[in-house]
Amino acid sequence: MSSSGIVHLVGAGPGDVGLVTFRAKELISQADVLVYDYLVHPELVKWCRAECEIFYVGKKAGDHSVPQDEIESLLVTHAKAGKKVVRLKGGDPFIFGRGGEEVRTLAKAGIPFEIVPGVTAAIAAGAYAGIPLTYRNVSTSLVLLTGHEDPTKKEAQVDWRSYGALKNTTLAIYMGMGRLAYILAELQAGGLSPTTPAAVVQWASLGRQRSVTGTVADLAARVAEAGLAAPAIIFIGEVVRDHESIDWFEHLPLFGRRVVITRTRDQNSELRDKLETLGAEVIELPLITISKHTDRVGFVEILAELGSYDWIVFTSANGVRYFFEDFLKGFKDIRSLGLLRFACVGKATAREIERYHIKVECMPDTATGESLADALVATGSLDSAKVIVVTGNLNRDVLVRKLESGGAIVDRLLLYKTEKTDLAHDPIADDFREKGADAILFASSSAVQSFNEQAAVLKLAKGAKRPLAGSIGPQTSETMKKVGLPIGFESKKPSLDSLIEALIKNLKD
Repeated sequence: MSSSGIVHLVGAGPGDVGLVTFRAKELISQADVLVYDYLVHPELVKWCRAECEIFYVGKKAGDHSVPQDEIESLLVTHAKAGKKVVRLKGGDPFIFGRGGEEVRTLAKAGIPFEIVPGVTAAIAAGAYAGIPLTYRNVSTSLVLLTGHEDPTKKEAQVDWRSYGALKNTTLAIYMGMGRLAYILAELQAGGLSPTTPAAVVQWASLGRQRSVTGTVADLAARVAEAGLAAPAIIFIGEVVRDHESIDWFEHLPLFGRRVVITRTRDQNSELRDKLETLGAEVIELPLITISKHTDRVGFVEILAELGSYDWIVFTSANGVRYFFEDFLKGFKDIRSLGLLRFACVGKATAREIERYHIKVECMPDTATGESLADALVATGSLDSAKVIVVTGNLNRDVLVRKLESGGAIVDRLLLYKTEKTDLAHDPIADDFREKGADAILFASSSAVQSFNEQAAVLKLAKGAKRPLAGSIGPQTSETMKKVGLPIGFESKKPSLDSLIEALIKNLKD
């Protein structure tokens, strides 16, 4: 906890986690208290420390979770208690986000504060919809407007007709979906040509982004027909014509597809990033949780005789992380590993080992325990060799049996345990149950087993889209067959890239 309290008013950007600033991530990871809004991506909340107090104060049209004065009181109270408070707001704090009101309250209370800007929704929506907000000789000015004014004011603050008279200007209108037809009519009454190009971009920068284009005369009808609603940005101006030619995001191979990923929370990052880069809307449904669970007695015994072992075998990146975490507590020098040789399954596990500048001497092309055992036997080095196999509570015995049949003396080292995640009251699981998805990806047998065990809890609602089930390889597919889960597709190689390649192909088909 900080010795003196401070509030950091932080912009969370438009939705895409990749658009969040380094400073924002740094502050979120250090916060004692996090106060966040409706449009903040849930991934950002995971950056908090375990001890951080988290308050959701989200607001959306017709549903104000916490009144504004209570939010401001919350910030003051925790800052006065000496805490480091992060107030996380969608977009930029000072663009139609009531950030000005909050810092005025902080200043009046004598609370130190910092403002961290974020990418505002209009900038992101223009970029992700292929609408350049300014363009030489076409639009030399950009005006940001709000369609949702203070309801306590008797007179309208926005004179829409005066904006209709502007030339060579792009209008970007926030929170205007509820008054779209009125706004467009007023702009035309002010002199704006009915043929002026116009667009609405919903959920900008996310895989669920949708855009509708038209003219000032027909945009409201087109938007109603398409069913677009808030959150969305309205664009008006000649620059909207460029949407057709430079709309890059909505042409990505997985754009508009809902894809469920089932890896553990700490493993999801790489797969999620790859899918989102291809335009997918990713739903994280971590069916299993992996936690450290070290056999302390066995670990001490192995460390005491480390110099007598020939090989150490890892079947997951988690095992590598937990091994070195404990190893480096007892040894300050990596050379204490002696002549121990390293073998592993999968490129992700190899990368984790290589972080310690250690060469992986044996890794099969097929990422299975059986293939690794065969590859080690093929080295001709197992006769009476002492081997450490780092395992979890659910690891299969086939690897150990094959190594022992090859002449090795095998000691198991239990370092982690795998448990199913409780999804009965998980909001992300609720979203999956309600809407379904285009595909669900399984990258391990344990995820398949957990999905099967929680099938009743994850039952789709009537009308929800039933997803294709994708498997990362033969071992996972075999488990899917055993539990009766239909295999929609299987990747040619047991890698994330191959799994995604199979996903794209099968969704196209």
